[in-house]
Amino acid sequence: MRNPLNYQTIKTYLSKLEQIPIVAYVLKWILFATIIGLFAGSFSAFFLISLNSVTEWRVSNTFIIWFLPLGGLMIGLIYHYFGSDVVRGNNQLFDEFHNPEKIIPFKMAPLILFGTLATHLFGGSAGREGTAVQMGGAIADQFTSLFKLKKRDRKIILIMGISAGFSSVFGTPLAGSIFALEVLIIGRIRHDAILPSLLAAVIGNYICTLWGVDHIHYVINTVPDLSIFTFSWSILAGMLFGLTALLFSKSSQYWSNLFTKAISYAPLRPFIGGIFLTVYFLLSGSDKFLGLGVPVIVSSFNEQQEVWSFLLKLILTTFTLGSGFKGGEVTPLFFIGATLGNALVWIVPLPMDLLAGMGFVAVFAGATNTPIACIFMGIELFGADSAVYISLAVIIAYLFSGHSGIYSSQVIGNPKLNIFIRKKGKTLDELKTRT
Repeated sequence: MRNPLNYQTIKTYLSKLEQIPIVAYVLKWILFATIIGLFAGSFSAFFLISLNSVTEWRVSNTFIIWFLPLGGLMIGLIYHYFGSDVVRGNNQLFDEFHNPEKIIPFKMAPLILFGTLATHLFGGSAGREGTAVQMGGAIADQFTSLFKLKKRDRKIILIMGISAGFSSVFGTPLAGSIFALEVLIIGRIRHDAILPSLLAAVIGNYICTLWGVDHIHYVINTVPDLSIFTFSWSILAGMLFGLTALLFSKSSQYWSNLFTKAISYAPLRPFIGGIFLTVYFLLSGSDKFLGLGVPVIVSSFNEQQEVWSFLLKLILTTFTLGSGFKGGEVTPLFFIGATLGNALVWIVPLPMDLLAGMGFVAVFAGATNTPIACIFMGIELFGADSAVYISLAVIIAYLFSGHSGIYSSQVIGNPKLNIFIRKKGKTLDELKTRT
């Protein structure tokens, strides 16, 4: 009589048992994703509704821009005396991911919410992604101590907070989930966090929409057939997008360093910055480049903009944030990329709406070093028809932006190209320093 417990039977049996811990793993992260997505999505919804309200009020009452210096002073004082331990924002989340020391204080969420709304109310040029990411990260990290999570799980929790915040504020769950995985370490993705990140992103975005939030829709109507001709021009456009992203990152660092060195008392930095921004408004007589600039982004897909629009927005945003105002960089990067693409129609023989869409995500990719997330974002926002052009522009921009970025605590896991491993005598370990 043959023994039924032969090798093949045992192997088959064990392979089936392997699914048991996977079920437990999935259920565990569904639970955490539901909780984090509920809170992050709700906070994002409140933030977006509030942001829309203060923006509409500012547009209707432009006199408020004259109080921008006082608004900056108020933000500076609050952070100096009540938020000094959360003032580093996104970079603090990155630091805790790489070198865990203490739980992110929950007060990061209400402080960045207040700071960003105040910045936009008074007319500062800033974005919103930083606010959503910081709120999501701060909320998610509270579960570390509540559930006594281990170091490995805490890192996944932080990723989930970032993905839920990002996806809910932009309405892009796929891009949000990949962004959180990609942004922390250049050149590496944690595969064990893919499912938790996706779950949190999807649920966070779903909860945000349940609150009645409508995300902005962009359309690329004209997508030419791919040819050597269009392929070559797309690469050239990607180079220019990448160099613009590099300029944005370097400008952010420049203004931040300048204000830090020139003004020792931190609350005065946004006050002085606010004075310069108010003078700009007085001289220009226009608030077109203040705030988010969403109307300009939308119109860049079908209306010709001033060719210098991208550069002025770049200067105003990096100056605003470098002086100490609060907000994010991503929506201004969308503005810069879309208007640059719009301007390139004069020299690049591709459709205006396609160039605007390519620039929209490519400049963002170069400044954040997140090419895969930006390709997904392009597909989610513009559709799959333009995916090849979007991908070309994003990847080329990612390479040409170098190893700089808007997040100073972003770590280089792998250089973008092997030629950087031993450039000018530098070893790989030396390159794996914070940008």
